Order: sequence, then C-alpha cells, then structure tokens
Amino acid sequence: MGGMQTGLQQHLARLDEIFATRGDYVQTLRFMQQMAESIIKQLLGLPDWTQVEVDLSAVADRIAYVEYYRWLSYLLLLILDLIICLTACLGLAKQSRWLLTTMMVFGVLTLMVSWASLGADIATAVGTSDFCVSPDKFLMNQTRDALSADIVHYYLYCSQTLPNPFQQALTIFQRSLTTMQIQVQGLLQFAVPLFPTAERDLLGVQQLLNSSETRLHQLTALLDCRGLNKDYLDALMGVCYDGVEGLLYLCLFSLLSASAFCAMLCAIPRAWRQIANRDRDYDDIEDDGPFSPQARRATAHNMTNMQSFCSYSSSMGSQSSLQAPPTSVSNAPVSEYMNQAALFGGNPRYENVPLIGRGSPPPSYSPSMRATYLSMTEEQRRHFGDEFQA
Repeated sequence: MGGMQTGLQQHLARLDEIFATRGDYVQTLRFMQQMAESIIKQLLGLPDWTQVEVDLSAVADRIAYVEYYRWLSYLLLLILDLIICLTACLGLAKQSRWLLTTMMVFGVLTLMVSWASLGADIATAVGTSDFCVSPDKFLMNQTRDALSADIVHYYLYCSQTLPNPFQQALTIFQRSLTTMQIQVQGLLQFAVPLFPTAERDLLGVQQLLNSSETRLHQLTALLDCRGLNKDYLDALMGVCYDGVEGLLYLCLFSLLSASAFCAMLCAIPRAWRQIANRDRDYDDIEDDGPFSPQARRATAHNMTNMQSFCSYSSSMGSQSSLQAPPTSVSNAPVSEYMNQAALFGGNPRYENVPLIGRGSPPPSYSPSMRATYLSMTEEQRRHFGDEFQA
C-alpha cells in the first residue's frame, strides 16, 4: 500500500506531464490511477490486527522462565521432604526427643507449603480446564470488538464450507494489478516510440506492479487459515493435554507430600509417648533389684573379672605343674568327705573332691533324687544295690 501511495503516484504524475498532448494516453493514466485507488481501498478494508495482536514468542519465553523457577522450587521441596523424613526416621531409631521436635517443626512448615502448592496447582488446573472446555468461545469473546465473527470462525475452524473473508479483496487486488500491467505494456509498446522520455517512468511503474504482485502472493499465503489453524490446534494440544496432565501430576505430588507429613506428624507424638513410657518404666526399676540394669552391668563386670582370674589361675597352675614336683592325691573315700561336709557345713560340697571320685549322678536325675543320692553312705548304697542307677 505504501508503494501504491507514493511510488506509483510519482510515476503517474510525471507521465501525465509527458503525455499532456495525447488525450488517449492521459485517459489510460487516469484509469491506472483508479486501479491504484481501488487496490489501496481493498488493502484498507483488511482488518486491523494491532488491537488483537499478541506476541506468542514473548508469552512462551515468559512461561518458560516461570516454569524453570517452578521446577526448581518443586525439586527443592522434594529434597526437603526426603531430608525431613529420613531425619525423622533417624530420630525414631535413636529415640532422640530434640531431633523429633525439630523435625515436627519443619514438618509443620513443609505441610503448609505442600497444602499451598496443592491449592495453587488445583486452581491453575481448574482454570486451564475451563478454558479447554470451550477455547473457541473464549477467543471470540476476546476479539469481539476488533474482528468480525466470520474472520474468527475462518481461522478457528478452517473448514472448506466456510467462505474466505479475504477472497473478494484479494481477487480485486489481483485483477487490478493485471489490468494495470496490461495498460503499462501497451504504453511501452505504442507510447515509447513517440515519447522516449516516458520509458523510464513506465519501466518504474512496471517494476512496482511486479513487486506488488509478489507481495500479493505473500499476503495471500499469510492470510490463509491452514498455517494459523495448525498452530492453534498444536497450542491447544499442548495446553489442554500435556499442560493439564502435568498440573494433575503436580497436584498428586503435593497431595502425597501433604498426606505423608500428616501421617508423620500423627506418628511422632505416639512414638513420643512410647518413649516417655519406656523411660518411666526404666526409672521405676529398683537399683538394688537382681534384674535392674545396674545389677546386670555389675554381673557382667564380675563375670569378666572372674574369667580373667580363672585364666590367670590356669596359667599359674600350668607353670607350677612344670616346675613343682607332683603332690600325692588323697585317696579318702568320697562318702567320708561328704558326710564330714554335711556335718560341719550343712550341705555337701564338691569343690575339693577329684572329678573321678565324685560319683555325680547323670543329668536325668531330678533335684530330689540327686539330694537323696548325695546324702547316702557307702553302706546304704551297698544295701539298696543298683535301684538308683540310671
């Protein structure tokens, strides 16, 4: 349109001066002027896109910027959730109260963040779903005051049954250019031999018309609905399927995180009470009792000392067996010793009796039979015989 208004007008004005003596050539120039005005009128009839123009590249870059920080925040939230859960498990294993208290505080904060993120994700998913239910109606409402309904329908649906709203303007544009090119071609053929100075301006007009025809083809391709409708459908698929699906996964993550921390906050007080009850039972145990932890530790310590003493005595005994001469073993009867021990001590003892001469009963005896057997003398054994033998 700028070429028609400036360049073509200048060439026609100079040609009008050159062809002033020929009325038929001037009439041809007037007809070309009318064709140019018709082309300008058709171009001015095209809709004004500036009121509904949106830079989708800038929108995509802004969304990508927000999405990057959203992804980073959710990653940090996931790492924080794992750290809190592992630390809480460690506190339960070690029964550490201060660690459980700290994790409860962080758990409450993380629970609030999880519920907030769940609310934001659900709100975004609901808003996006409302848009995806009827995106065509939303776009028609947004462009109601700037574009006509037939143009919006042409781009939204791109059906063969819908007429092209730009077809008439583009057809008039094409016919006007063709007519002007025919007129210029005739002037080059018949007027240049008579007016050689007009050749330069006529060639300029012809070049301008050729470039306008090229731009007409470009404009026709740009106004075609197929490219824009394909981009529109791809955008709907990305937003209404991939976008909503991703939002649902984010809602699921936030819900699972909130549920896990609710369970943890409910389990920690119960574990706290069990730890407190165990500590209370531990404090109620008497220190002098045989089964108290102090008595158990003392018994273990005494057993360790006894083992050390026994090992030391065995080593000393082995050294004495190598250096000192053997001593005579008393062949006193076992029953005599047992009777003496029973008289003086009340209970027979076996500490100083050789193992061979003890005559200890087999393990199958009951405690009462063992006591009876040990209290019998040699005469009683010979009298009863082998009745008490196993």
